[in-house]
Amino acid sequence: MTDSITVSTGHTFELPVSLSATIAGAVFPADRAAVEQRLPAGIAPVGMRADSAAMTVLVVRYDRVGEETIPPYDEVGVLFPAVEAGTRTIPLLSLLRRAVSGYVETLPVTTEPARAFGVDIWGYPKLVADIDVTDEGKTRTATVRADGETLLSAAIQRPPTLPARLSGYNFTLKDDRLLREPTKLRGRVGAWPATSRASVSFGEHPIGRQLGAIDVGDRAILRLAADCTFTIGAGEPIID
Repeated sequence: MTDSITVSTGHTFELPVSLSATIAGAVFPADRAAVEQRLPAGIAPVGMRADSAAMTVLVVRYDRVGEETIPPYDEVGVLFPAVEAGTRTIPLLSLLRRAVSGYVETLPVTTEPARAFGVDIWGYPKLVADIDVTDEGKTRTATVRADGETLLSAAIQRPPTLPARLSGYNFTLKDDRLLREPTKLRGRVGAWPATSRASVSFGEHPIGRQLGAIDVGDRAILRLAADCTFTIGAGEPIID
């Protein structure tokens, strides 16, 4: 079953939406108390240990969105791996399963259609920003600037990839309702543990200052990469 949704820019999407992208990402250890303050009621963070949390940074280049519904765009996301409150979790294992699933904290993008696509359908916290993405060898770097200020900078060396199929979900707030969006990924995927070949720093933009106030470890728990097609389904309300 598909649903049609027309967003504020006049573009119409069929749900679930299929996208094609290349991704470089890294998961960093983060202070659990600080992350919990950023999460809405109804979800809880996962991390390496029961008393820890994590922050995932993803640098994404989309080359197809829907049936080429909008032009390609770049995106840099920061999310906190999380599960619904009350879900039984196992430290490290739950994080490995949900490294790229969780609550989306911020999602700068390069175009207005990309912003409307995420905000109007799911409530993703997107903003239009200047994003400079560079691929040099295996390393992808990105600098995000919004309103004339640096929000974040990241550099991630992509690990080797293998064919894989994965599923997960994201959490967003839309109209003060907590939604869960099912995601499926198919393509080449890679992950590499405990590495110094990834870094992130936050700037003076207000969102950057908020994220910079969280104690985040210098050494990544995981480096991630994907060359893939993935789908995002309709948001499902989570009832407390």
